[in-house]
Amino acid sequence: MPTPPRAVLFDLDGTLVDSAPDLCNAVNRVVADLGHAPVSLSRLRQVVSKGGRAMLAAALPQLTDDERAPLLAPFLAYYAQALAVDSLLFDGVADLLAGLEARGLRWGIVTNKPEGLARGVVDGFGWSRRSAVLVGGDTLPRRKPDPDQLLLACEKMGLAPADVVYVGDDLRDVQAARAAGMVSVAALWGYREPHDDPSTWGADHAFANARELLSAPGLLPP
Repeated sequence: MPTPPRAVLFDLDGTLVDSAPDLCNAVNRVVADLGHAPVSLSRLRQVVSKGGRAMLAAALPQLTDDERAPLLAPFLAYYAQALAVDSLLFDGVADLLAGLEARGLRWGIVTNKPEGLARGVVDGFGWSRRSAVLVGGDTLPRRKPDPDQLLLACEKMGLAPADVVYVGDDLRDVQAARAAGMVSVAALWGYREPHDDPSTWGADHAFANARELLSAPGLLPP
């Protein structure tokens, strides 16, 4: 990078927050309404970053896409009732956010989760005053892997994309960052299916723990 970054943006689910337990609870309420067997947390965890439709597909593979489509609304409604009950921060995230703030760097969130739900999670973790910006999956017509959300976040912070790092646990996050002209970081601690190979994503950096961002040579200002 020609100049040190001035801010770091993060994906939410699978990057900052291990939200799989609360999402799994919501999915299994939908599954129970249909009289089917519950899905295991370990199975659902692999697809959390793919979104609600992917989670429902993992839980109800015996249904067609058209049959599952009407289930998205009740799933989101159940999830909205318990957004940050069993969810936890990933190891190192609290230290990373505190470290960014100590260095005078702003941070924010760009997620494909609907903005209202994302804001509920942010409030649940006490981040509403700490996060500089929040852009959700329904904030704009297009979402990741398109760069629009990331560019809007930069605009809201008054920064150029080249001054921002984006961290996410999915290929779409890396694609969006690259399309926006940002430095991309693959969060290897997040959610992935067995066939996902982050080494093929083309990220500028990849780390196994969130704390590693603070000590990575040349990534962030000291």
